[in-house]
Amino acid sequence: MITLNAAQRRELKARAHPLHPVVMISDAGLTPSVLHEIDVNLKSHELIKIRVFGDDRATRAAMIDDISTKLDAALVQHIGKILVIYRPRPEDVQETGKSGNKKTGRSRVNKGPRRTKRSFQME
Repeated sequence: MITLNAAQRRELKARAHPLHPVVMISDAGLTPSVLHEIDVNLKSHELIKIRVFGDDRATRAAMIDDISTKLDAALVQHIGKILVIYRPRPEDVQETGKSGNKKTGRSRVNKGPRRTKRSFQME
């Protein structure tokens, strides 16, 4: 189970504010398939919101403990029926969108600044 300090928790709350719930837990509770979906979403997003449809607060607290221990994740925030869960992304998962071109995997770092239409007209 991951522990977060106050500064980390504050930063994660700010990052989670515009997110929408990606996993919904119904009255059936925390089934193995729901745990698998939470795990898949944590691998790809590392910070997710979960909506719980049950009314019992003690049941939600038990779900939080189960998710934290079974998936090695940390609870960031619990407001009403919304849970915000965080687990750092594994090192073997590569992000293609931020590092460069999705098709080739190369970035424009070595090519210099882009030439614009106006730069050709000024010559």
